[in-house]
Amino acid sequence: MSVLFSPIKEFFKKGDVILLSLCLAASGFGLALIYSATQYTGDGRWMRFVFVQLVAILLGVVAYMLLTFVDFQLFVGKRWKLLLLFNVVFILLLLTPLGEDYNSGNLNWLVISRIIPRFPMDVQPNEIVKISFILLLALQIVKIQDQELDISSIPSIIQIGGHTVFMLGLIASVCGDFGMCVIYMMIFVSMAWASGVKLRWFVLVGGGIVLAAVIFWLFFLPETRWWTDYRIMRFRVVFDHSLDVRGRGWQQTRSVLAIGSGKLFGQGYLQGTQTQSLSSDALPARHTDFIYAVCGEELGLIGCMALLLLLSLIVLRCIWVGRHASSPFSAYVCMGMAGMLLAQITFNVGMCLFILPVMGLTLPFISYGGSSIITLFAAMGIVSSVKARPMPSWLRDRSQV
Repeated sequence: MSVLFSPIKEFFKKGDVILLSLCLAASGFGLALIYSATQYTGDGRWMRFVFVQLVAILLGVVAYMLLTFVDFQLFVGKRWKLLLLFNVVFILLLLTPLGEDYNSGNLNWLVISRIIPRFPMDVQPNEIVKISFILLLALQIVKIQDQELDISSIPSIIQIGGHTVFMLGLIASVCGDFGMCVIYMMIFVSMAWASGVKLRWFVLVGGGIVLAAVIFWLFFLPETRWWTDYRIMRFRVVFDHSLDVRGRGWQQTRSVLAIGSGKLFGQGYLQGTQTQSLSSDALPARHTDFIYAVCGEELGLIGCMALLLLLSLIVLRCIWVGRHASSPFSAYVCMGMAGMLLAQITFNVGMCLFILPVMGLTLPFISYGGSSIITLFAAMGIVSSVKARPMPSWLRDRSQV
């Protein structure tokens, strides 16, 4: 019995219990919203959503605790080629019969039940690969710095930028998920900024991306329809909410109405007009992409602020652990995790408030998604492993001088 409880005691001694508590509080909040957002079906389907999410949370906690004891710097340093191969192969699996887009237009899901009958959840490779991408990018930055090369030099930018562009190209060509590409790009930005890349590179690259997008839409889309292309329309409706209300702006219009109707304290849990409606004009994707609107309608501004505060504390905890990390590699990993969470929170909430275009991004720890929840807890487990390996006392004393 002591052998069984010894690792658990060791976890509570060295692991980041505060971060785990914040993650559990956020996922518990999300579980309550998922329960409410799936009640409208009236046929008991809510039980499957809640059960899958609950099992994913429990598996996520196990992953969090186990990963706390892994020395990722040592592992990635020795197995980086294998990890890179894993990233490529895992995404390419989407091109096999296991891949599924569920009519979303993005080939994002591996349907494991096609080879393992009754398997309760699908797997999203893009979500899982985010973690290994962060680890590999952190190792790449550290290797450049260990060679005493300027991280802002052209060869250095080509190395870390080339890795990122390769992953973006792979995801865009295989999955067509440009929303996920944005998250990978923001991970790169947060880690590059933390490593000391000069501001001029962000301005040049950002401007280049915008220019490339404009050239693509102007010269490579058919001239007669580029202005009404669905990718353009997603941006146009953000600037003109009255444009295509029943089309590309419909989802966000319903979201804004739901959030606005909640006012300060909301309509009451399980009482949301759109959340509990069977109408085809009700809030779409209410347990996934637009779950923040469910919170706004039923719990009001107070509930939304509580949710955002909880998620902000998780991001800030990642940054705090990174600032106290024992090595640059660990610090960059924590900043990558924080950047990933912050970007996804910002784009999801911005989408629900109709100030950013629809990108198909879920709200971390809140939206329904088994593979997403397990991946998030695993990512935070890596942050916990950083906290479990504190800076040596002689280095800590020097850092405070």
